[in-house]
Amino acid sequence: MQTLNSTTLDTLPQTNSPFLELKNVSKVYPTPTGDYTVIENIDLAVQEGEFICVIGHSGCGKSTLLNMISGFTEPTTGIVNLEDNPIVEPGPDRMVVFQNYALLPWKTAYENVHLAVETVFPNLSKAEQDAITDEHIEMVGLTEAANKRPNELSGGMKQRVSIARALAIRPKVLILDEPFGALDPSTREELQDELLEIWRDHKITVLMITHDIDEALYLADRVVMMTNGPAATIGETLDLHFPRPRNRGRMMEDPRYYELRNEALDFLYRRYAHDD
Repeated sequence: MQTLNSTTLDTLPQTNSPFLELKNVSKVYPTPTGDYTVIENIDLAVQEGEFICVIGHSGCGKSTLLNMISGFTEPTTGIVNLEDNPIVEPGPDRMVVFQNYALLPWKTAYENVHLAVETVFPNLSKAEQDAITDEHIEMVGLTEAANKRPNELSGGMKQRVSIARALAIRPKVLILDEPFGALDPSTREELQDELLEIWRDHKITVLMITHDIDEALYLADRVVMMTNGPAATIGETLDLHFPRPRNRGRMMEDPRYYELRNEALDFLYRRYAHDD
């Protein structure tokens, strides 16, 4: 696997043992015409507090990869470990934020977050559960909209509720599956900045799928680029050591940004261009 280093500046503490690790992971589904290999030979080590973006064409197994980390499905071969313990089922230590928000439509923004808190922390008093809910509703700037139901909220506000709900149960890993893909450009940039601020304050480990190269370069510490499926694997990783906190305008003026962007474009649209 080839790695491109943009600079020698290191912003993350390194540990001897990866926080999250995938070793020789593959996923194979039986079909009437034979086995179909979605991904194979995946090796990925993620340090605690790292922000990883995964990009690749449709059908390259990005969602399959995150589903195994989430515990929704198990690898056919290989292992997925979190803190040296195998992941075999979903759990509150890994929370997923989906593109379609996945909110309960009959509950308010506050109630959607509170339900997650009371489910994961049933032994806390109601006052403690309320305090956690209030804290996370405020964190995403929705205090004034807390009593609105999803159909009364904009797309950006719905995604804020989803992020608040995920963080309110204090997971070790936040998994984002194209969370901003359905939003308009200005709302998307606003939520990117909010996500970075939350990540910086909480130092949570983040894995995010995106099709947007600029989004990946702006947010991530590393960009993991998948080859095409079937039998997709990790083709290349870009290490992004731009100083944090990130400044969008300053990054756009950095020649290294365009070197990395061109490397990603070359990977996706020349070396692994879709045949359609």
